[in-house]
Amino acid sequence: MAIKPPQLTAEARAAAGAKAVAARRERAAVKAALSSGAIGIFEAINDGRESIQRMRVSELLDAAPGVGSRRTYTLMAKAGISETRRIGGLGSHQLQKLRSEMILNKVPVSPGALIVMSGPGGVGKSTITAHLRNHPAIWISVSVTTREPRENEKDGHDYHFVTEEKFDQLIARNELLEWAEFAGARYGTPREAVATALDLGKHVLLEIEIAGARQIRKADPKALLVFIAPPSWEELVDRLTSRGTDSPERRAARLALAEEEMACVDEFDEVLVNHQVDEVALALLSLATYRSRETPK
Repeated sequence: MAIKPPQLTAEARAAAGAKAVAARRERAAVKAALSSGAIGIFEAINDGRESIQRMRVSELLDAAPGVGSRRTYTLMAKAGISETRRIGGLGSHQLQKLRSEMILNKVPVSPGALIVMSGPGGVGKSTITAHLRNHPAIWISVSVTTREPRENEKDGHDYHFVTEEKFDQLIARNELLEWAEFAGARYGTPREAVATALDLGKHVLLEIEIAGARQIRKADPKALLVFIAPPSWEELVDRLTSRGTDSPERRAARLALAEEEMACVDEFDEVLVNHQVDEVALALLSLATYRSRETPK
């Protein structure tokens, strides 16, 4: 039995037509930017707009400088990507293969930016991270920790939970980009996972303590250190003291630590005041894009 198309009202047809026109314009703009060298291939691939994610991979590659239709076919065949594959359907393995083939064929590949986000406790860093977790251009680093999982925390999603012995092994093998001890437990950033994500053009976001940010500064001077500040000291105090389960001693300790952390603001490249989470997230994306374009290829 033939399936009849939905009966649309005149308004719905007009809206669908306008959406299609807007999508074509967005795809054309991305291809023009790619062709001119204003953006890289992986920057386009990581564009979260629906119109771009629905673009065929072949259409994007064909617009890249020095690629063209013949090399597009070769790159996709060697990377195991079908001719009909759309950008949003690319898996991490296919992306890695595509990058390798592009390098072999001397096609320019732009890395992502390493963004280190830190600031005092209670300022909203975790909320910002959660807001950006599903953005196609962002890869959230999952830290390794020796502490026990809390309720509803999942291994590999919230943290990689390991033993003290395993953590010692990671340090000895230089597999951590940075690590620090906090509240009786150790936390660290896996080096290889970060490098892989950056190679695929992802902007890597590290939400870490200030001691870890200092280590990143030494390990990778190109990393962008961003300090998240509260709208005011009074508001931060209110956030830190509003937990009814904390003892007076614990509240005093949290405030003392926050004072120390606020005093470190001059060590960072950028300061973002957390008035609205979505505004801070947008600013982080803009900073990451600017930094990646500054980074030598």
